[in-house]
Amino acid sequence: MIAMITNSNLVVSAWVDAQLVGLARTLTDFTFVGYMADLLVHEDHQRRGIGTRLIEETRNRMGARSKLVLLSLDSSDAYYRRIGFTELNGAWLLRATDPFPIVKQGQEKQVG
Repeated sequence: MIAMITNSNLVVSAWVDAQLVGLARTLTDFTFVGYMADLLVHEDHQRRGIGTRLIEETRNRMGARSKLVLLSLDSSDAYYRRIGFTELNGAWLLRATDPFPIVKQGQEKQVG
């Protein structure tokens, strides 16, 4: 977790007294797009607007023309839809353990 936060270039946090209750972690160029990798709110503090406020602050720091993209768990889809995100098709995933590129039988890998 420390490496994930350290290697992100935009991290916004929410605190109640000395307790961390929320975190938004984004990778962004601050001009065109930001990928929000994590939006976390402690379960005891959910449904209080903390997640929405973290997104607002992230957008403020990204710049007026930069769009925000994220991948959502199915259980969070309704939340993102309700607060104003547009659902997109075309998200793709390549896991670290997935072979790449996939070579079909009879095809050779070509380099360069």
